[in-house]
Amino acid sequence: MVGAGALGCVSLDWLCRAGVGRLTVIDRDVIEPTNLQRQVLYDARHLERGLPKAVAAAERLREIDPGVRVEGHVADVTHANIASLLEGAEVVLDGTDNFETRFLINDHAVRSGTPFVYAGAVGTRAMAAAFASGERSPCLRCVFRDPPPAGSQPTCDTAGVLGPAVGLAASWQAAQAVAILIGREVRTRLVELDPWLGIVRSVDLGASRDAACPCCAQGRVEFLDGSRARPMTELCGRDAVQIASNGSAPDLAALETRLAGVGSFSRNAFLLRGTIEDSAIGLTVFRDGRVLVHGVDSIEAARTIHARYLG
Repeated sequence: MVGAGALGCVSLDWLCRAGVGRLTVIDRDVIEPTNLQRQVLYDARHLERGLPKAVAAAERLREIDPGVRVEGHVADVTHANIASLLEGAEVVLDGTDNFETRFLINDHAVRSGTPFVYAGAVGTRAMAAAFASGERSPCLRCVFRDPPPAGSQPTCDTAGVLGPAVGLAASWQAAQAVAILIGREVRTRLVELDPWLGIVRSVDLGASRDAACPCCAQGRVEFLDGSRARPMTELCGRDAVQIASNGSAPDLAALETRLAGVGSFSRNAFLLRGTIEDSAIGLTVFRDGRVLVHGVDSIEAARTIHARYLG
């Protein structure tokens, strides 16, 4: 499961309770108070401990069924690490909030021959589709060719997210994953659900493989080879920007001491986080070197804050 937010929590809960033998949870973020509205694996105890989502999700899943082997990875899935993170997976599930990562997963799925189950939700609308591997099967980019232009689609910042809508998409996603794991044939259908409007639509994509698809038809894996990678990413619904690691792991204890003069910071085994004095600006620094800059509304502002306080 790539992403342990609202979609990931529901899908993982169902898969764990179904007795799936091994679950790998990968997420780049930390639990925030607003997550509890729809991210059903977490509660106030996780929030108080300042846990990354991957760690908290793994803990909760082990409580649900100790017989399921759960691995939690606090990581941002990139072209550089996706192969190692997803090694051995029999099916990959999308719990992400952006098309760049979805297309990266799709590239990996096509290249490795791994079934991929997409899901997404924004506002009251939810969508999901399962994609098999094989020469005749369509992939995600047969349906969605490129990421939508900035500002052209509603986001969780502009439209919010209805928790039950997420639950519908994620439950369908988990059902498809179970079907794949027990050997049932993958039926590629795009399902759209809107519980507020009472809409349920299903489109058969079985014959929709696109001969012009840059990925499955033409063999270009632009997201997997890194040619379309982005070093900075705005996080949906978070008023935050993620800045990728420069490749070196920070000394969190030393950084905590250095930042003590400019704000209030604390650390645990996974991260350092805090706020800059007399401002709404926050920083979360992970062990892998990634940084979340909170309280900013643009990549440019995040870059300035990062340079000022972290170098």
